[in-house]
Amino acid sequence: MRYQLRQFFVFGVLLCLGGTAISQEQPSLRDRADELYRRYEYANAAKLYTKLVDTRKPRLEDLERLADSYWQMNDYESAENWYARVVGHDESPAGNRLAYGEVLKANGKYAEAKAQLAAFAEETGGDSAIALQIAGCDSALVWMANPTVHKLRNEGINTSLSEFSAFPINGKVYYAGEPDGAMQGMDTYGWTGNSFLRVYTADRAGNNGLSNPVIATDALNNGAYHVGPVAADATGNTLFVTRTYVGKDGERTRDGRRKYRTNKLELFIYTKDGDGDWSSESFVHNNVQEYSVGHAALSADGSTLYYASDMPGGQGGTDIWYSERQADGSWGEPVNAGATINSVGDELFPNMGEGNTLYYSSDGFAGMGGLDVFETTGSKAQWTVPQNLRYPVNSSGDDFAYLVTFENEEGIAGYLSSNRKGGHGNDDIYSFSFEKPRIVILLRGTTSDKQTGDRIEGTVTLFDGKREIVAKKSSGVAGAFEFVLDRNQTYTVLGQKQGYHADSAKVSTMGITNSDTLEVALLLEPIFQVGQTFELENIYYDFDKHNIRPDAAEILDELVRTMRDNPTLKIELSSHTDSRGSNAYNEALSQRRAQSAVDYLVSRGIARDRMVAKGYGENRLVNRCADGVPCSREEHQANRRTEVTVLSY
Repeated sequence: MRYQLRQFFVFGVLLCLGGTAISQEQPSLRDRADELYRRYEYANAAKLYTKLVDTRKPRLEDLERLADSYWQMNDYESAENWYARVVGHDESPAGNRLAYGEVLKANGKYAEAKAQLAAFAEETGGDSAIALQIAGCDSALVWMANPTVHKLRNEGINTSLSEFSAFPINGKVYYAGEPDGAMQGMDTYGWTGNSFLRVYTADRAGNNGLSNPVIATDALNNGAYHVGPVAADATGNTLFVTRTYVGKDGERTRDGRRKYRTNKLELFIYTKDGDGDWSSESFVHNNVQEYSVGHAALSADGSTLYYASDMPGGQGGTDIWYSERQADGSWGEPVNAGATINSVGDELFPNMGEGNTLYYSSDGFAGMGGLDVFETTGSKAQWTVPQNLRYPVNSSGDDFAYLVTFENEEGIAGYLSSNRKGGHGNDDIYSFSFEKPRIVILLRGTTSDKQTGDRIEGTVTLFDGKREIVAKKSSGVAGAFEFVLDRNQTYTVLGQKQGYHADSAKVSTMGITNSDTLEVALLLEPIFQVGQTFELENIYYDFDKHNIRPDAAEILDELVRTMRDNPTLKIELSSHTDSRGSNAYNEALSQRRAQSAVDYLVSRGIARDRMVAKGYGENRLVNRCADGVPCSREEHQANRRTEVTVLSY
């Protein structure tokens, strides 16, 4: 969440509606769902909308709100499932393709996102913003197939709230963060219900690791609303702090029954005296009645102050501007840093690096997600063409506040802020390093048709142990792929192709100390033949139970993706038992298990009329282990299976 991009503070509450109730009629399921949705209680609303859409002809608005609820909860996998249903609805307008494309981008599915964005552009005529998104998809496909060697580490100071913009000052790091729980005597930010941002400090280790976070001195946190981020001069005795204006003359707007007041950002300069006390003054070019100023960065020689502002005369929304230090120590008039680095979008969070390098974030150039990090060299209004720092510095989320703390011929290190998937909270602080690997571990693999053994071209995704995307590429017409792995890591590699059920494998580099090459073969099961049956391996149920265990849910999620990506596929999902127990009991148990599996797929966005649940009990044994035949545990296990049969495609 880009708190410092624009600030909206909710001062109003739900207004009373006129009139009196004329009946005590209980609200319907849809009424309750809609009310929860309007109150931003998306998790609770989603549970009710899931029930409403479990019908042969669900209402489009219910599907749209269900998909949007998961989008708002940052559950992008579920949002993708439901948006696939939304765009398949007969009455779905073109705008839903745009939303679907954005969800696909959030999941790193740039080829699929491009297809939806292109369809949206064809239906509506498109514009430059859509063309830019499509260009970003093309670039992202290349960058994810060839990631840089940046290694990112989510720092331990992060919480379920927001932390961002780390800046080292005299052995510590200063950053902006949301206090956990309302601070005594301080209001909360109505949009999130959380406390306003405050400046924090943390101890900084030699490897840039952060620990022991505490709220900074009251002298730095004396603003009523958001305070932070912070930048400093070389001595650490002068700080540039972004704050939200606390006056009451901000713009007032209304959204439905809620009132808002927009408060601008302003820059404050704090100076430490000989006794260690801080004094502050407002930056001379603040103008809270007309525009915001914030996100300061000082040049290495201290002569130029860069900052972000939406003041008139820029290239677009928020631009990078600068002021030069005058002979008397004051700051000169703001000058726009130019059209080379500024766009029609927003440019934010500038930081200066070695060799007159400027790092900043923008959503106005081709990129992977919302804000992407770019670098350029120069000064004032003369800059080289900005270069995207690619994947994994950039992601499908917002990536910003990139700061280099160490640089030499062997590599660099620093900090990055991001709200990418897999973090602890809304925005998190990551430390990063960039160095040439001392050993090289390769993963080489193939994608093949499981029935014929022929090599096939597929999409191969490499996930880390937290199922975050490490890299993604096509296996090409030769059905072969290669990834570079890190030491002491666990991975999952997933192969996918339309018309096939996906295959995945686990890979580990734990304990590998020398350069090595690992190999894996992914066998994709074709699903386009009516009557074909394949087994869902490793789906287990607790004894005498039919509930879906977490390990079984992971396997069923692969089937969800297969069904989602092949929207004409209809299946029978069957459950089988071994021969122990009575025939009637086994049939009933297997039917409950099959139905539970179908219900799970429905809850994940697959229409119920595309599936048939069937329990066969012990009627279709795959080996000799019938009643009365002594068999091993493994032989009985072979009969306890879940299978999928293609009914139509």
